[in-house]
Amino acid sequence: MTAEQGWSATSPWRAGRAVPVGLRLGLVLGAVSLVGLLAFGWPLLIAPGSVLASATTAPLVLGVVLAAALVVTLVAVSDGGLDVRAVAMLGLLSAVGALVRPIGSGTGGVETVFVLLVLGGRVFGAGFGFLLGVTTMVASALLTGGVGPWLPYQMLAAGWVGLGAGLLPERIGARRLHGVAELVLLAAYGAIASVLFGVVMNLSFWPFLAGTGTAISFVAGAPVVENLGRFLAYSVVTSLPWDLLRALTTVVGIGLFGHAVLVTLRRAARRAVFIEQ
Repeated sequence: MTAEQGWSATSPWRAGRAVPVGLRLGLVLGAVSLVGLLAFGWPLLIAPGSVLASATTAPLVLGVVLAAALVVTLVAVSDGGLDVRAVAMLGLLSAVGALVRPIGSGTGGVETVFVLLVLGGRVFGAGFGFLLGVTTMVASALLTGGVGPWLPYQMLAAGWVGLGAGLLPERIGARRLHGVAELVLLAAYGAIASVLFGVVMNLSFWPFLAGTGTAISFVAGAPVVENLGRFLAYSVVTSLPWDLLRALTTVVGIGLFGHAVLVTLRRAARRAVFIEQ
């Protein structure tokens, strides 16, 4: 029996159980994601004269809140479903991601780490994928000296990438996705997730980088539609080429290495005995 023949959507070795997402953890992830949406989207929600209307202090305040929420998530996971095998696998993949990310990060938008986040989330499931995104960004920041107020935002955005990969369907109708069909699904998701990562990260620092008095500047208390239009214009002008190149890098990486990495990770998952609980 080959590595792929031994893997099925109904197999008790299915790696999505590496970090079981029960009701409690699901609620925690939902609450943290809601906090994250508020932390990212505050420029579109505040009223004139609000405490958070200052474009220089709001990201710092909300970054601290977001970091605290992520800590709560890690505590909830460790309390309810992260055993030593999952910790070992998470540590290994996070270290690989931290080493891989500096290879392309910041070079014209090339971002290699999304390949690992998508494939790791696909194999080990949504809960593990979320943690992989969070811990990879932390490890990378510590390795490269990239710790700053932007880090909690990067952690959550990368966590969402891994989470989404783990939620992708195993089947379409009665047909189980495998081989080329699975790689096409993962590549399409990776492209979309790569662009959205750039968009949400833009939203976190747009208010204090776009200046004032221009067509792409943040205006505190302006109607949502107006500020949203300004933000989209800012994203197109400043980061869209980088976001598209990040998406292309992810698609090419999944196309070239996806099959081999999926087989390797699934073999490791079976040996680690991540069983359904």
